[in-house]
Amino acid sequence: MTLQAADIDGLAWDKQDGLLPAIVQHATSGAVLMLAYMSREALRATLDRGRAVFYSRSRQQLWEKGETSGNSLRVTGIHFDCDRDTLLVTALPAGPVCHQGTASCFGDEPMSAAEGLAFLPELEQIIDARIAGNPEGSYTASLYAKGMRHVAQKVGEEGLEVALAAVGESDARLASESADLLFHLLVLLRTRGIGMRELTAELRARHADRSAAGPRNTRGAQRIL
Repeated sequence: MTLQAADIDGLAWDKQDGLLPAIVQHATSGAVLMLAYMSREALRATLDRGRAVFYSRSRQQLWEKGETSGNSLRVTGIHFDCDRDTLLVTALPAGPVCHQGTASCFGDEPMSAAEGLAFLPELEQIIDARIAGNPEGSYTASLYAKGMRHVAQKVGEEGLEVALAAVGESDARLASESADLLFHLLVLLRTRGIGMRELTAELRARHADRSAAGPRNTRGAQRIL
């Protein structure tokens, strides 16, 4: 449940001496970044500042993440669980989260398959930035500027290269060509105002329909899942 300022006093502060554990999750990748504690004051300060503020049990005082290192956490949302005794903070980190220099307090290794796929939304943001900024020498900006017909032609060419690599080249070559196809497809979708969110929503809907009553009468849907 999404937390609002009016919810603060209704949380279960009495269970742990006025503190609640706060799990911090990367807002884009879903990676678990760290665990800390919040008091009422820390939670209010977090809402006010838009940056994560915690309560230090050893120093017995508030501390803002990154106040000395600069590696702050920009908070995008705060949620509380069904027992109202645990907080989930979604945030975008500015630099390493751990004081040891790793991306999270649990190390740099991805903890789930979803973390690897999370680069796709990041890639969409990079494509958007290249198109908006049009920096000199940017292939993405140049490709986009040539219009839909040209981008569509490139997607077709890349699709053919993937097919040829699949039947006659190495796994590494196939992966490389597939990456080229995916990149050009993202640019194509961008020219139509469509992103990965719409694609995943469509795939989820097809899966839900098939699970409930078979595939929908949609072109190509019968081949999904």
